[in-house]
Amino acid sequence: MEKNMKFPVVDLSKLNGEERDQTMALINEACENWGFFEIVNHGLPHDLMDKIEKMTKEHYKTCQEQKFNDMLKSKGLDNLQTEVEDVDWESTFYVRHLPQSNLSDISDVSDEYRTAMKDFGKRLENLAEDLLDLLCENLGLEKGYLKKVFHGTKGPTFGTKVSNYPPCPKPEMIKGLRAHTDAGGIILLFQDDKVSGLQLLKDGDWIDVPPLNHSIVINLGDQLEVITNGKYKSVMHRVVTQQEGNRMSVASFYNPGSDAEISPATSLVEKDSEYPSFVFDDYMKLYAGVKFQPKEPRFAAMKNASAVTELNPTAAVETF
Repeated sequence: MEKNMKFPVVDLSKLNGEERDQTMALINEACENWGFFEIVNHGLPHDLMDKIEKMTKEHYKTCQEQKFNDMLKSKGLDNLQTEVEDVDWESTFYVRHLPQSNLSDISDVSDEYRTAMKDFGKRLENLAEDLLDLLCENLGLEKGYLKKVFHGTKGPTFGTKVSNYPPCPKPEMIKGLRAHTDAGGIILLFQDDKVSGLQLLKDGDWIDVPPLNHSIVINLGDQLEVITNGKYKSVMHRVVTQQEGNRMSVASFYNPGSDAEISPATSLVEKDSEYPSFVFDDYMKLYAGVKFQPKEPRFAAMKNASAVTELNPTAAVETF
């Protein structure tokens, strides 16, 4: 609990007053030492967030719960007897916002839910870009630098993973989502404020990310670690299952465009950088097969294309 109390929570409204410097310092410390922080007073309307939560949970009950139960039976997970390490206890669907939206193509989503998700996605996109500029300010980079890098020639990639983590009868046997770092840029998570489960790895311990009403959890992906030359780092995180409660997770990923050229910012490199330079799409092709493996071999492999096969990529995963 003591560690949970120290989890960085940032009140963005304080950026407009006398506490701006302290708030910027808190964001910087969180990026350097946690890779995660939680924001409140972020400008997203609470009634919109409540609507998204209500509709997400309703959509699971009406459209996904039976599919999830059928999946459990097909994989023999409806009666867990031994620990399972290659499957996640989650029900998921994906929404793509940029470069082109697929909202109209998702057949089992109501028009009301579709409209709310479009509004929510646009607001999160704007918030992500504002946050990237705050990071630029803390890093001594010119305003817009990160947004420009992410743009490439086609604009950024932005999508949302909508997940539910149903109650699990034997949570010690299976993870809701296995430990990993996120491949992309900056991630904005609207999580359940009643059912916990998200944890990050800090100093060798798994720390709970506290559920707070109407907050947005921010975490940094692998691309920001590369661009900042390791000043900011992506962090391993996971979702643990619970015996009671259905945990909602709406995670939006603001990532570089497919042809964006990623490399450490010159002003943040004193001599030679240990980090690679690459095209984002090439990194994602590698990541898709090794998501649940450590990030360091991925970085090394991007420096040496021939080393990619040595990582033994496994099953592909849906990523943004």
